[in-house]
Amino acid sequence: MTPRLLRTLAFLAATGWLAAAHAPAQDKKDPDKKDPQASYEPRSGPGAGQKFLEKFVGDWEVAKTFFSRTGQPNKSQGECRQTMTQGGRFLQSEFTFGQGDAKTTGLGLIGFEPATGKFTSVWIDSRQTRMSLRQSPDKFTGEEIVLLAKSLDEGGGREARRSRTVTRLEDDGRKIIHRQYTAGPDGQERLVMELVMTRKPDAKSGTK
Repeated sequence: MTPRLLRTLAFLAATGWLAAAHAPAQDKKDPDKKDPQASYEPRSGPGAGQKFLEKFVGDWEVAKTFFSRTGQPNKSQGECRQTMTQGGRFLQSEFTFGQGDAKTTGLGLIGFEPATGKFTSVWIDSRQTRMSLRQSPDKFTGEEIVLLAKSLDEGGGREARRSRTVTRLEDDGRKIIHRQYTAGPDGQERLVMELVMTRKPDAKSGTK
């Protein structure tokens, strides 16, 4: 091998190494090259709301009470498993009530947007073929989650005024109290449903 050829190979090896060493630095300076979608939908991380939702993670016993306008309240027992999903950005709640033909299930998903300071939730269940959408009217105070019903239909603000839910943690995180209110024609709210969720003694937290 001639000296000239050796010098050429050495030059190629050196320039190749420099290019490889420089590539990661370029990627760090311009992360959008690795995630082209970020230019249209910028990434966002969890915030204070997610820290609050993490306290809901675990397995729960559920006591449900439905308050009708007439007659005695209807009570039922169930259970719920709650996990954080999508990198800790959302809380997923899986409910089960009853057994056999009387069994019903429900799935809830709630997230928090640090940019607005508000929660947004969606709910589906085996009782009906519609989705329930809710969103905070005000910024998160750090103590409770307040949601108003929302509709994607034009003029759907009527539904938002009609239904409100309030969720609080009690007993040092061992109990969740969830109440749903509805407003009558006179504008006065009345309690429609209450969920008292008690953490199971052997509950284990999980992240999906």
